[in-house]
Amino acid sequence: MGTYLLRRFIHVIPTFLGATFFAFVVLQLTPGDFLTQWELDPKIRPETIELLRHNLGLDKPILVQYLIWLKNLFQGDLGYSFMYQQPVMQVIWPRIMNSLILVGLSIVFLYLIGIPVGVYQALRPYTLLDYIISFLAYFGIAIPNFFFMLILIYILVQFKFAYGWIPFPIGGMTSQGFEQMGYWQQVKDILWHAILPAFVVVTADMSSLTRVMRGLMMEVLGQDYIRTARAKGLWERSVLYKHALRNAIIPVIATIGGLLPALIGGAGLVEVVANWPGITPLLLDAINQQDLYVNTGLIALSTLLLIIGNILGDILLALVDPRIRYG
Repeated sequence: MGTYLLRRFIHVIPTFLGATFFAFVVLQLTPGDFLTQWELDPKIRPETIELLRHNLGLDKPILVQYLIWLKNLFQGDLGYSFMYQQPVMQVIWPRIMNSLILVGLSIVFLYLIGIPVGVYQALRPYTLLDYIISFLAYFGIAIPNFFFMLILIYILVQFKFAYGWIPFPIGGMTSQGFEQMGYWQQVKDILWHAILPAFVVVTADMSSLTRVMRGLMMEVLGQDYIRTARAKGLWERSVLYKHALRNAIIPVIATIGGLLPALIGGAGLVEVVANWPGITPLLLDAINQQDLYVNTGLIALSTLLLIIGNILGDILLALVDPRIRYG
């Protein structure tokens, strides 16, 4: 395993360099830069703008700018935000943590609901409840998550008009008076605000997972070794969860690698609709203001999440399936 991880780490380097360089070039190809909007202000002299562009390094060739950014990155410096006048890490780190709260809760919903429901459908196929769950799953796959969030917000607003209270907050990340709360009260308040958008973020993935688990479980339950296990007199619980589920879940484990960055990307419009201060609202502001280093920093960290997720998926796959060995 150690040799495999070392080899994967070596492969990570050209992948990361290629992804970040391509993103850096694409961002630089857009017309203008952060200071272009200042040129429209007659109160600012052109000499001042050119001096600022020189101080910010925006007058250098793209390759030189990238190499300077890369050198600073290896020193733990993602650059300086033009828009916020702060180091990029100070700007994006709180937003990343906010998005990871949504994504972490979404993953909990995904596996705690998706896998048991899919197994239940496989054990009771073609029943009325199976058809109802399948219909809801297709609905979850078809509806865009941001539109689903808008529908839930409308329902909650009507519920508040009718009954004077709502079970979940409509938007935002915290309640009024959050700063005066104790630590665990703050944690509870954030999770309470995160439940609804986290569920919406994972709706499509959860719907897909239930359908996949249903098909995989039904296929495994028809295998010869399952019939043999039952013929030997093993407990049905042992047959289902030790033999059938462990083999049926292997393809699901293989998809974990892309799950983390996919959920972060899928949470984007939901964050905007739910007024959740995550990565996507920051990224949209940075693109609008052409804040080069905030954009590049977010892309670099997203690339790292994808790489780490793929490695984690391979490790979990080896732990679940003893036939897999990484030498």
